[in-house]
Amino acid sequence: MLIGQYNHDLDPKKRLTLPSKWRADLGKKVIVTKGLDNSLFVFPVKRWETFAEQLSQSGFGSQDTRSFARFMLGSAFETDVDAAGRIVIPDTLKDFAHLSEKVVCAGMYSRIELWDEDAWKANISKVNGQADALAGKLNELGIL
Repeated sequence: MLIGQYNHDLDPKKRLTLPSKWRADLGKKVIVTKGLDNSLFVFPVKRWETFAEQLSQSGFGSQDTRSFARFMLGSAFETDVDAAGRIVIPDTLKDFAHLSEKVVCAGMYSRIELWDEDAWKANISKVNGQADALAGKLNELGIL
């Protein structure tokens, strides 16, 4: 289970150490792709295969579906997790997420989100002010 929040440094070679607590769940290879809100998503390979299959089966008749599939699938990279638990972030993804040296790794149960630390702080500050309203919307959907 990928939960919690950890701060790590992106080194000059664009390597990011993944939290040791998550490594068994992630395996020796992961998929890194564009995420939402200018973050990156990191998936264990098996979870990615399920997600990618669902996305590819959603049909290509809709412009929105095609565009989102291009966004997620077309920007995905498979990368090895080295012996030190590090992954390499490709330049295109690093630039997309505006990652600087300080990166927040946030566990989202079945995936990880990678955020520039300043962007994470701004996003969390905004969400903290909306938590009650967001809970109300989830309740309306029958989720809470």
